[in-house]
Amino acid sequence: MLPDYVEREHDGQLRARLEAAKASDQAVFVAIRGESCTGKTRTAYEAVRACLGDWDLVFPKGVDSLLALLAAGAVAPGTVLWLNDAQDFLRSAGGEAAAAALRRRLEDPGPVVIIATVWPTDYRALTAAPQGDVDAHGQARALLAPVVPVDVPPAFTELELRVLRARHDPSLETAARTSPTGAITQTLAAGPQLVDHYESAIAPDGPYGKAIVTAAMDARRFGLASPLTEVFLEAAAPGYLTERQRADADPGAWFAGALRYARTMVMEVTAALEAVAHPSGMGSIPGKYRLADYLDHQARTTRQYMFPPASFWSAIERHAPAVELKNLGAAAEQHGRYRIAGALYQRAVEAGEITAAGRLASLLQRAGDMEQAIALFQKAAAADVSWAWRELVSLEEDAGRPEGAEARLRQAVAAGDAQSLYDLVDRLERAGERDEAESLAREAAADGHTGILVNLADLRRVLGDPTGAEVLLREAGDAGDAWAPSSLAMMRTAAGDLEAAEALLREPVSAGHDACAETLYSLMELRQDRGDQEAARALLLEAAEAGSTTALYDLTMEREGAGDHTEAERLAREAGALDDPDPLQELALRREAAGEHALAMLLAREASSCGDTSALHDLAMLREKAEDRQGAERLAREATAGGHPYALQALALLRAEAGDKEGAHRLAWEAVRAGEPDVLRRLLDQQVEEGDRAGAERSVLNAANCGYHWALTELARLREMAGDPAEAEQIRRFGLEADGSVCRRY
Repeated sequence: MLPDYVEREHDGQLRARLEAAKASDQAVFVAIRGESCTGKTRTAYEAVRACLGDWDLVFPKGVDSLLALLAAGAVAPGTVLWLNDAQDFLRSAGGEAAAAALRRRLEDPGPVVIIATVWPTDYRALTAAPQGDVDAHGQARALLAPVVPVDVPPAFTELELRVLRARHDPSLETAARTSPTGAITQTLAAGPQLVDHYESAIAPDGPYGKAIVTAAMDARRFGLASPLTEVFLEAAAPGYLTERQRADADPGAWFAGALRYARTMVMEVTAALEAVAHPSGMGSIPGKYRLADYLDHQARTTRQYMFPPASFWSAIERHAPAVELKNLGAAAEQHGRYRIAGALYQRAVEAGEITAAGRLASLLQRAGDMEQAIALFQKAAAADVSWAWRELVSLEEDAGRPEGAEARLRQAVAAGDAQSLYDLVDRLERAGERDEAESLAREAAADGHTGILVNLADLRRVLGDPTGAEVLLREAGDAGDAWAPSSLAMMRTAAGDLEAAEALLREPVSAGHDACAETLYSLMELRQDRGDQEAARALLLEAAEAGSTTALYDLTMEREGAGDHTEAERLAREAGALDDPDPLQELALRREAAGEHALAMLLAREASSCGDTSALHDLAMLREKAEDRQGAERLAREATAGGHPYALQALALLRAEAGDKEGAHRLAWEAVRAGEPDVLRRLLDQQVEEGDRAGAERSVLNAANCGYHWALTELARLREMAGDPAEAEQIRRFGLEADGSVCRRY
């Protein structure tokens, strides 16, 4: 039985979007973001029932059924496509294909609503810029990033709790009484009781049940997206048990008892390991399970400093699906376990996942096995792994063979690697092979890659050939490059020819290119330089109307300076709607300085909603200096939750300067857990200075277990400081074993 539903602020936001989608003729994507058991699914259910109750609804159970639905054209107008826990679709083996198919459906007519629930950590991972040359989630990022998610808060406010209590619903009243932090939905979902069942594992079956559940927690933490199989859980469990527990286990019965304990229903609501529904029929898939969401969420905090035992990785190597081995290997590598990562990459390569060959080659290169590394890079490059070509180029350059590097680049270009073409043109131009550089750039421009002409023009300008640069920029402009006229205008301005510059800047405006709003602003600056203030003012207003955020910032500050605070805030919000938080951030700081703390907080949060939490960070620092320490910490944590963990680090440093060593240490570790590593380096240096080298090594091992890739560099540095350069080199080359000891070889 569902308890009564209490509408909250985010419900209004979601329903407004659904009503707008219903009235349009477009397909719309709506993301609902929130932690485990915060009520994302219930929020979506109530909103869809209220706004789109007469629509069809499709509910794919996995990525295969989603792709089949989209391929069959089953998402017709008047349909809700529901993706519960969208991260399970987008981070699975077919996630990129699913994201691409969803984007194609969004381009087709509606009205259609694609509604997706997603965890914040997965949302950040899927929308984060790629690290290095590998973009694992490009399609998912293109799907999610343009949409502002509806955030479901983890707790009810005091006002919402008063509304809840007035409903006199027994379930809600019980939840309110037992949820001192306002986490009503988590309590309703039996989360705390489930954690207690897991942690208070009672013999005879409890310890073995806890072992397989912990293995399931680690599997999810390290990226295993597939259902958990019995054979994997049984093989992984021994490393989570004591010697006495293993000795006491009945070889023929312990695993059955462990499963009974892990499958026990808690509060008649959920179990630690839940059955996996059959993808196309009724019932569940025998021998396969999924971890309860609440325990998954719990593990990411309680086990963040714990690396899985060797039995876990052996089970992964033997029983994980081949399509997931590369990602699991990458997780092991990120945690400094190079030998484990190499074994998983090797298995992935043997299973046909050729992109893993490049990752394995990088590990072998680090270990000094250059012959094997080059062979694997060549294998990956032959399979069109573009970054493998660039690694081969780097190897030739490092060996002092420029001719070999150029030959590799030409091979990469012939294989269709676009970045290598840019690099080859740059190399040829710098080597004086101008004709070939031009020829290659023009061929690329003819295929629509006009940016390569602009790049070459910029290089010619830097190398002292402005005339040649202008020729190439005009070619790029004639080929349709929207930014080429602006670049030409900059050159004309630098030469003092303002009339020609203005004529060039008018070209994209007349053509209606996207760049025209900021181009109008550039025209305004030219008019100012020429002393024509009346025309400059008209262009400033025109640029703001066209959506120039730079113009909106100027107008915001102008109205603020004139004392028209209402209009200044309106203009700042208009800039915020265009994803420019700077005016809102500036106004927030000014309101704080004026003592308008509540309004400052509101403006800072509006700036944060544009994706920049630096306003919250700045407010936190001001509150700290005003000795409002509690308010400063609250703002710093809010900034951290929005992806700005430096706020906690900065606050920790202020506490340290004030002599509050305990508070500084507490906040510093909170920053580390939130993903800000620099503060840990400072902690390490402080521990070494105080003579606590063992404590420093424990700290850096914790960092490695958390997945900070730089931790091994710090550990090697500590060993060198202790006078053991050989051990330091061993760490750099081979990393650590599962138990944290130094690995001796692959």
